[in-house]
Amino acid sequence: MLDTLRRVPTPEGIELTLRLAGPVPRAYAFIVDLMIRGMIMLVIVQILAFAGRSGTGLFLIAYFAIEWFYPVLFELFWNGATPGKRAFSLMVVNDNGTPVTVGASIIRNMLRAVDFLPMLWAFGLLSMLFTRDFKRLGDLAAGTVVVYRDKPRRAGTMAQAAPRAPEYALTLAERRAVLDFAERHALLTEERADEVAAHAAPLVGKAREPAQVLLGIASHYGR
Repeated sequence: MLDTLRRVPTPEGIELTLRLAGPVPRAYAFIVDLMIRGMIMLVIVQILAFAGRSGTGLFLIAYFAIEWFYPVLFELFWNGATPGKRAFSLMVVNDNGTPVTVGASIIRNMLRAVDFLPMLWAFGLLSMLFTRDFKRLGDLAAGTVVVYRDKPRRAGTMAQAAPRAPEYALTLAERRAVLDFAERHALLTEERADEVAAHAAPLVGKAREPAQVLLGIASHYGR
């Protein structure tokens, strides 16, 4: 309950880890998008200023289209992110981690009007604060979440050691931790590596070189 991770198991047996975005970064992203929409409308006003009454009608149509379809089009054709969300490395996905669908994007954005009530996005903020996944009402109805867009990591070179089977079967999270340790081993001094490895006491026991024990287990799973 203390972290902001959402773990989604897939039919292939792979566990996706999504980092959920809270109210503050989402508010920053909204402000950026609001400024962009405002600048677009300002340009349109300047263009339609000489069109008289027809310009007023065209302005209202343009305002409606930009207000309601700006986020939908970007979420569908720009990998789930408006310019504001992309500026803060955020994106919208379905609850299961798949790309947001047309219906879900329309629903979550159309309900922004409800999230605004009674004023200053009160319903939306309260909904995010009292739900596990920081969902506003639109996200609850659409089955979507806003997550951080993690940059792809280059695969590290795992330190080599003689493979060594652990004394008991490790969980997926434990295997991941051991493999991560092996990839980062080159960045640590021998003393620091042994100090970190010693925290895995059930695996390394009272070995004089606990880091080598973990490296051996990593080689066992990484071969």
